[in-house]
Amino acid sequence: MDVLCADAFALYQRCVSVQAVECLQKQLHVRVRRSIFTASVVIWLMILQRLQRKGTLATAVEALLRGGADELLSGCPRAQQKRISRHTGGYSHGRQRLPKLVCRQVVQELTLQLRSILDADGGGPLCYVLDGSSLELESSTELRKAYPPAQNLHGRAHWPVLRMVVLHELETGVAEEPRWGAMYGPEATSEQILAEAAMDALVPGSAVIGDRNFGVFTVAWAAEQRGLKSVVRLTAQRALKLRGEAISTPGEWGVRWTASRGDGKRRGGMPPQASVEGRLIAARVGRGKSKQWLFLFTTMSLASAEVVELYGKRWRIETDLRSLKRTFQLQHVTARKQSMMEKEILTAIAAYNLVRTVMALAARRHHIAPRQLSFSFALTVVNAHWDRLQSVTDQATRQQNADWLLDTIVQGKHPQRRKRRSYPRAVWSHGAKFPSQNNSL
Repeated sequence: MDVLCADAFALYQRCVSVQAVECLQKQLHVRVRRSIFTASVVIWLMILQRLQRKGTLATAVEALLRGGADELLSGCPRAQQKRISRHTGGYSHGRQRLPKLVCRQVVQELTLQLRSILDADGGGPLCYVLDGSSLELESSTELRKAYPPAQNLHGRAHWPVLRMVVLHELETGVAEEPRWGAMYGPEATSEQILAEAAMDALVPGSAVIGDRNFGVFTVAWAAEQRGLKSVVRLTAQRALKLRGEAISTPGEWGVRWTASRGDGKRRGGMPPQASVEGRLIAARVGRGKSKQWLFLFTTMSLASAEVVELYGKRWRIETDLRSLKRTFQLQHVTARKQSMMEKEILTAIAAYNLVRTVMALAARRHHIAPRQLSFSFALTVVNAHWDRLQSVTDQATRQQNADWLLDTIVQGKHPQRRKRRSYPRAVWSHGAKFPSQNNSL
């Protein structure tokens, strides 16, 4: 296996070279700075902050001083002479100067290259799981205006809230660039609209899997327009309307899903005769008394049992979102400006995808499924052995250490449980009103 496919920094350097970033900056008419904190260095240090549990500006600068990004440093005299200050001011200014468009383009290129590394054998179209979530933001004037906090009859909450929709590849968990918007306020956007924008990044022929929140005509029609297959869960009422009669036994039926007048009004540019050809699948899932009806609409040609089994894997995105938000501390974004907040989200996605790629390469080496490996364990191993990999200059030794890293990650394999875990659903009650701030403290 190529030594460059062993750790996060090597993957970043292989997928996004310094020359490629500078070429991108020139195309976007962005000034290329011959300084220590170039665009390539800043983006990598922001990714490194997300990889580390307490990734502060100071830890990123210390990593730079230890030689953690020597291959990315430009021809700046200070960089060549190793006259790099430990103060975080230069790095902080570099983060602020980094154009958001450059950051987005680099992350898109990184994701594309990581996907090509994992799909080196040309496995064909991929399946993606679609879901939405929300992020809490810092309470600055700019962010409160763009992403208003929640409010009820008793007042307005303190923290702005961002609504986000993500697409994760089913087998490896690698995420595409998310789409986000306001969750509350006059400019609030729905998860369905964000889902349509997120699907623009997918290759035609891919499949999208969504729960009942995305089991609406506009999502299925948008997927059809982009050349994508879809598997979405329907509510019992929507399945009944689509079938045209009561459903009392499991089975499948060929249906034509047509747009309602409400769909046309909500979605501009939709022709009044818009429709999607597919199948309605009704199945009973669960065990014993807990069995319930499952209604699916799909445009895929798989057998009914295979579609039901495929939808059963949709739950994987719940753990993906947990890894993204909790392990990378993305549940509360600390940036106080909108542009900085967006760059933090993009680099967090890049860091997440690097770890997922290393996990997939380790799983491929040992002929197991990537989902069998623990994400948090893999992240711990990558962080623990990153300095060791960077300090080795001999190619043979570096290859040996890289293979050892992949073998160590496989030790974090999830156990084979005899009994299925049970997570009973529960609803935590909310207070009567938002607590007021005590200025006397």
